[in-house]
Amino acid sequence: MKHIRKLSGLALVTAGAVVLAGCSAGGADEGGGETAELKSLSIMAPYLVTNAPADGNEVQAALEEIAGVGLDITWVPNSSYGDKTNITLAGDDIPQVMVIQGKDPGFVRNAEAGAFWDLTEYLDDYPNLKTTFPEVQQSASVNGKVYGIFRARDVMRTAVIIRKDWLAAVGLDMPETTEDLYEVAKAFTEQDPDGNGVDDTYGLIIPKWPGAIGSNSPYDVIETWFGAGNRWTERDGELVPSFTTDEWLDAVAYEKELVDGGYVNPDYTTFDSAKWNEPFLNGKGGIIVDVHSRAGQLMNLLKESEPDGFDQYVDVAGNMTGPDGELTAHPTTGYSGFLAIPKTNVRTEADLRAVLEVLNKLNSAEAGPVLNNGIEGETFTLDGDLAVAVDDAPQELKDAVLSYSQLGMNVTGFQGYLPKQATEYEQEMYDKRKEIEASDSEHAVYDEAAAYVSETYVSKGAQLDIIISDARIQFIAGQIDLDGLKDAVALWRSSGGDDIITEINELSSQN
Repeated sequence: MKHIRKLSGLALVTAGAVVLAGCSAGGADEGGGETAELKSLSIMAPYLVTNAPADGNEVQAALEEIAGVGLDITWVPNSSYGDKTNITLAGDDIPQVMVIQGKDPGFVRNAEAGAFWDLTEYLDDYPNLKTTFPEVQQSASVNGKVYGIFRARDVMRTAVIIRKDWLAAVGLDMPETTEDLYEVAKAFTEQDPDGNGVDDTYGLIIPKWPGAIGSNSPYDVIETWFGAGNRWTERDGELVPSFTTDEWLDAVAYEKELVDGGYVNPDYTTFDSAKWNEPFLNGKGGIIVDVHSRAGQLMNLLKESEPDGFDQYVDVAGNMTGPDGELTAHPTTGYSGFLAIPKTNVRTEADLRAVLEVLNKLNSAEAGPVLNNGIEGETFTLDGDLAVAVDDAPQELKDAVLSYSQLGMNVTGFQGYLPKQATEYEQEMYDKRKEIEASDSEHAVYDEAAAYVSETYVSKGAQLDIIISDARIQFIAGQIDLDGLKDAVALWRSSGGDDIITEINELSSQN
């Protein structure tokens, strides 16, 4: 990527006017629609670092040159972004583009009341905004309508992280099925994998999960492997919660077997998730079911404590094939909020198309490396097609890159350079994780109701879901039997769950 020249504010405004002059006030954009003149674009976005980017920084200058307009960005600390969003929408000074961090009730109400542009019929007109991930766009929609350009995240992050040295000690291969995983967990518990002659190890490390049912816990992942779906699934033409299926009951029985056998840390109901790495590092537990980036965390920690032998401990597998012989992989939602366009200051279709043209440029192959990596030669250099971070780059510039990445959409795929790893082993493991990610993505099982917003769920869903997550733990711990677990599902249904199912299916039938 060539180094991008920094423009002055006046030059940027002039460039913007020139670029859009040919498609303003009666001109046409790529999609054939009328486009208004746009000299600057106002945006509200969060920043996750200590300080917001300084005025006139090089990252913004590079983006403005690509976009052809000035970018008037209001940066808001991430910790107060939700409150600021609500305050902004209630006021008169509303930007042309807002980062919306999720489909919370306030956003849904505003969107369905007409406060934001419905982009459903527009995005296909712009090659960089026409997504190659239709399932993710559907999940990010509100009852089938697209009110924002989603900010793509890795669809497939689930991995099984295993003590490689223990696996060699017990003479087993990397697991590929739920049965294999059970056998590895059993061997790690019973066969003294650390060779100290003491019965002091176990297989799976599972923390007390901070979220309720369907919040990507190790339990939720296993249940997807068993064919229960991912939060919601289709059965006989109807969308139903995964926990109403027979496969879910089979999966929870499997989870209970692991606990009953002693193959899970005994404090799984109280163990702090912030300490999840510790038993793996300290030689107490040998398996973690979580996002694959945790493998990188573990390798970095081992590298600090044992720099000469850190490559002996960590290996990674992907999603497990279930008992029916099918690989059903557990994905993320594939997005983290979206860029939405309020109607207050984008009043006409011509105004909308002008904004979309700029966003189309900001999701181009030229803008992607700036948003994801920064400025070549200053925050990164290239080794082949891999980015090498410039360690002595100014901290404020590195922080700016992290802030502007919040504007990254990547709806046609990652638009940047992947990072080069520090050692051959770390590169090998990183490449393996990416290969698993690509392979498992072909078997991703999405939440089939993710697009739909049930009014009953908005008001009661959080409380209802706790009924199920609590009952699941009680069953696994032996505090209730199978009938008690089924009773909890019946309680969920009678307390409002049946209304949620009805509403979700009514919304599904309309789209």
